[in-house]
Amino acid sequence: MRIAVINETSAADRNADILAALDGLGHEVINAGMRKSGEKPELSYIHTGLMAAVLLNAGTVDFVVGGCGTGQGFLNSVMQYPGVTCGHIITPLDAWLFAQINGGNCVSLMLNQSYGWAGDINLKFIFEKLFSVQSGLGYPEHRKEAQQASRLLLHNLSVITHHDMRAIIERLPAEVIRPVVDYPGFLEVLESYGRTDAGILAALKKS
Repeated sequence: MRIAVINETSAADRNADILAALDGLGHEVINAGMRKSGEKPELSYIHTGLMAAVLLNAGTVDFVVGGCGTGQGFLNSVMQYPGVTCGHIITPLDAWLFAQINGGNCVSLMLNQSYGWAGDINLKFIFEKLFSVQSGLGYPEHRKEAQQASRLLLHNLSVITHHDMRAIIERLPAEVIRPVVDYPGFLEVLESYGRTDAGILAALKKS
């Protein structure tokens, strides 16, 4: 699996903890930013939500690990876009159930609130459980078929209720799109992957 890690400004100092927690799980991890505090342009959860949606819709990554101080801002930001199913994950049990029941492609972590002693260990346990089960299989056993049907219905609703990602990019105001396009290395991540949607990449470059 190809996983992008994206931190907004208030949680930039957690970037190293997330990378360390994902290490050794056998996935390709792309550190899309913010990689440390003080980087420019500074990315709020508004910007990181867009970054996550671009990477997922372009097919550049399979999964995004994001978050913010509480996890709520990034969750609400990324869910404004098509092709994203995001869970607010606080505990390893949240992660285990989200993977099986919702089969999502994005998680939002609470990276400042209640992030205290052994917070980095909790991250490790979260990722171990998140990627330990078959995504979207369903739980418990007698609810599998109903949950799989609900996942498909939700996907179809998202297609109906959202614009195409390229059309969205073309309509975004400069204060949202420019920090994303200008963030060091972000366009290069898209350009370096052969399966990235060329139309989405072109729309970003034109913005």
